[in-house]
Amino acid sequence: MTDLEAALRRAVRGEVGFDTTSRALTTMDASNYRRVPLGVVAPRDADDVAAVLEVCREREVPVVARGGGTSIAGQATGTGVVLDFTRHMNRLVALDPQARTAVVQPGLVLDRLQDAAAPHGLRFGPDPSTHGRCTLGGMIGNNSCGSHSVAWGTTADSVRELSVLTARGRRLRLGQEWAGAPEGLRDLVDGDLARLRTGFPDLPRRISGYALDALLPERGADVARSFCGSEGTLGVLTEAVVGLVESPRARALAVLGYADEAGAAEAAAGLLPLGPLTVEGMAVDLVPSTEGLPRGGAWLFVETGGDTEAEARARAEAVVRAADVVDALVVTDPGGQRALWRIREDASGTATRMPDGSEAWPGWEDCAVPPARLGGYLRDFRSLMSAHGLRGTPYGHFGDGCIHVRIDFDLLSDAGVARFRRFSEELADVVVAHGGSLSGEHGDGQARAELLPRMYGAETVALFERAKALWDPDDLLNPGMLVRPAPLDTNLRFAVLPREPVDVAFGYPSDGGDFSAAVRRCVGVAKCRTTSAPGAGVMCPSFRATGEEEHSTRGRARLLHEMLAGELVTDGWRSTEVRDALDLCLSCKGCRSDCPVGVDMATYKAEFLHHHYAGRRRPAAHYAMGWLPVWLRWAARVRAAPVVNALASVRPLTAVAKRLGGIAGQREVPRLAREPFSRWWRRRGGRPAAGGGPGGDLVVLWPDTFTEHLSPSVGRAAVRVLEAAGLRVALPPTLRGRAVVGDGTSRSALALLTARRGGRACCGLTYVSTGQLDRARAVMRRTLDLMAPVLETSAPVVVLEPSCAAALRTDLPELLHDDPRAARLAARVLTFAEALERHAPHWTPPAVNLPAVGQTHCHQHAVLGDAADRRLRASAGLTGELSGGCCGLAGNFGFEAGHYEVSAACAEDQLLPAVREAPDGAVVLADGFSCRTQLEQLAGVRGRHLAEVLAEGVAEGVE
Repeated sequence: MTDLEAALRRAVRGEVGFDTTSRALTTMDASNYRRVPLGVVAPRDADDVAAVLEVCREREVPVVARGGGTSIAGQATGTGVVLDFTRHMNRLVALDPQARTAVVQPGLVLDRLQDAAAPHGLRFGPDPSTHGRCTLGGMIGNNSCGSHSVAWGTTADSVRELSVLTARGRRLRLGQEWAGAPEGLRDLVDGDLARLRTGFPDLPRRISGYALDALLPERGADVARSFCGSEGTLGVLTEAVVGLVESPRARALAVLGYADEAGAAEAAAGLLPLGPLTVEGMAVDLVPSTEGLPRGGAWLFVETGGDTEAEARARAEAVVRAADVVDALVVTDPGGQRALWRIREDASGTATRMPDGSEAWPGWEDCAVPPARLGGYLRDFRSLMSAHGLRGTPYGHFGDGCIHVRIDFDLLSDAGVARFRRFSEELADVVVAHGGSLSGEHGDGQARAELLPRMYGAETVALFERAKALWDPDDLLNPGMLVRPAPLDTNLRFAVLPREPVDVAFGYPSDGGDFSAAVRRCVGVAKCRTTSAPGAGVMCPSFRATGEEEHSTRGRARLLHEMLAGELVTDGWRSTEVRDALDLCLSCKGCRSDCPVGVDMATYKAEFLHHHYAGRRRPAAHYAMGWLPVWLRWAARVRAAPVVNALASVRPLTAVAKRLGGIAGQREVPRLAREPFSRWWRRRGGRPAAGGGPGGDLVVLWPDTFTEHLSPSVGRAAVRVLEAAGLRVALPPTLRGRAVVGDGTSRSALALLTARRGGRACCGLTYVSTGQLDRARAVMRRTLDLMAPVLETSAPVVVLEPSCAAALRTDLPELLHDDPRAARLAARVLTFAEALERHAPHWTPPAVNLPAVGQTHCHQHAVLGDAADRRLRASAGLTGELSGGCCGLAGNFGFEAGHYEVSAACAEDQLLPAVREAPDGAVVLADGFSCRTQLEQLAGVRGRHLAEVLAEGVAEGVE
């Protein structure tokens, strides 16, 4: 233990982390920069903060304050001690609705404040797109703004008083009329009044530099306001009093379509006299789908408010009339507005990829110019990018003249980094020429501080340095930011990554086969750290259960980045730190869809486990549950289900078996079906029941391991419904060789010629989820051999278990990227609802007419989509919305020893509350075997596959 670590452990009550994982998690924020800290401290209170500052001052160790770690200019990274306020100093201390103020700690997430203020008709005005994970301390440090700044200003406009600790331990209470000012600050201002009155651009989004002009006497000598945007370089915030604004009772959203972004930009300033709440702009390049948007190549999102919906709508329609648009849409439904705003908010992640999939990076993320000059600035900006051979798609706060953009800089080569510097210097001059600010929201950090002399001139920057010295004479707090900055092209986080592709098993088709590029996808926007209810979203269940960065998608990506870098994590694929971080990853695949940049941690986990255990003994659970298809087929072959079920009821035997198999002691072992699904199929002669007409489409029903051995009732129900819909049902071949699928009638499922024994088709899911990728590939190749006759037909493959369908859709072609048959089979895979919609479009399902509750399977949400299921449920009269999140069992995860508590916590997040609150008579839907098992074991509730619910209706209709 180092002297510094020992001293901190003696001095503070909060956690002190000098271990590899703690340090690796804080090497980066959401910027291009990386610094390796000495350690991390999570202070419990202001006394802890004071103790950290004293210990570090004695040893001349820098201190960096960190909130959600979503800063885009590098200011939340450092080489000394990082203060993590999110763990303990994250409370809403008080809320006064009459005074419209709140007292907050720096680690409080903005959404928590908004949730508390909402019942009083109030809200905090600024709302960055990262509102679900950014903290009030970080917002004050950066002077954050958000989409409503045209109405409610920046964070500085909402700050009333700040409690601050200086690096030398002074406790200050900052406010107006010089309240809390350090000694000498007033003299500094009085000695340079002319410069402070004339040397700062007059625009709504001037965030760059220190706000020394807030100290002018005519502006109330507001020390608290001048502290905003100082990026942790002047003092450490421990508490804040902030103002709240009245939230409109009703809102409307006018989405205005323009031919291009220049047209939208030039129109924005003209809408401001109408008093909108937002004037946000984005172009078509950032929108995965234009469905639901009005015609155009760019859009303005203009929100209006009112006391009633009619009043808000009338104001939105007035905006439409005043705007010269290609097309427009006005939405008053809150759900519809949320869906549209989600498109805009996700742009911060979507923008990290160009339309062709190539990478794009921040660095010039948020410059701002006077709104009336935005159109001209954008044209000059585009011209400069073109001159440098660069691409990027601007979007952002058009009403405030603030533009966000990610640019396809090459930050991996020396030549690319040199071009990054040249472009940055030239663009700074363009911004200044338009009367703008280098930063309009996210601060200067390392990305822009070096260029501040171009904006302010050398003498004003020297004034900034003098102000910094008054607050922090030892340069202890976040050195290298704002004044005396590090060069903008140093400390780049990509410099430490390997230049050659890493040898991996998966194909990573979206990343050119490069695992490093896949890991680079995580840019740190931290949507995975959102703790508010995600609605239909899934990501990230383990973070929501634990609250630990290590167990977020971003945290795991950071550890993988450091593993590839080899500086902190030095043992590569054998790293225990990475293994432990991935241990609580449920492989739910939620990040694949919910992460704005499509980080796929389930695949990265499987890849890591494959290498980590290569040539070594694996955990017992990998053999017990990874090889589950083998054990279940063996039990079925010898007809051992009754014996196995009987033994499973003997608790001492079960306890020993679970301990040997690495299974959580709290778990009940699921009972095996006495008759597997395929045996039932053979017993009925492979013949469809009455109703499957000879002219119906042939569909191949996939007998996944769970349906086959554990829930054959789901398979039987699916056959009944598919045949009632007029489809001919077949099962995959179990023999290899030349085969014909179906005989053209409804009487036979499969006719096989000149065939030899080949086993059963399997998606390989359990092997993939446990990282046994060599075995997974062998199983998948055998499956492709067996499915060869199916691929010679046009028959779809209907998969009832969502996790197996997802494995066939994604894992199969990505793991067997060298076998073209894998992509062909993946393209054939349909869910139960998709099969009915596409191949029996005229069939009407039975009228169930009941409320439905439950949870959309996480793999269905992430990979397959549930639009067809929603339409099928609606057609059957199943009303209500299914919850999001993950059930927490997630295949083998919830059964593994050591995972039970997290598994149960994930279920308690959304699924179990939804079931408890279900109306009488509601149908509990759960298409996944894991989801049904979790419901049964934790809530004593029987969940049913949609096929089972519809099959009951079909049977009643026949009777």
